[in-house]
Amino acid sequence: MEDSFAYLVLAIVSEIPGGKVATYQQIARLAGRERGARLVGRVLSHASLYGDYPCHRVVSSQGRTAPGWEEQRVLLEAEGVGFLKNGTVDLSLYQWRE
Repeated sequence: MEDSFAYLVLAIVSEIPGGKVATYQQIARLAGRERGARLVGRVLSHASLYGDYPCHRVVSSQGRTAPGWEEQRVLLEAEGVGFLKNGTVDLSLYQWRE
């Protein structure tokens, strides 16, 4: 993974306002790699190496939080992000419109 792409992804993530979420696919598109959603996930899994970023604001295109990261939902709810009964983020209300 190239550092320039990682820094671009992290710069985009840092723009997501509190109370909103973006999807991995959305971040990939904004970074110029339409089909790079998995690579975005990989960058975010190593984000702590680059600094402190609001990675908890990035979810799957279905609104699912990261598997095994229970704190993500807690952080999002603390910012006012709502979840549907099936446990996914209500993207119709909370997706960031960049």
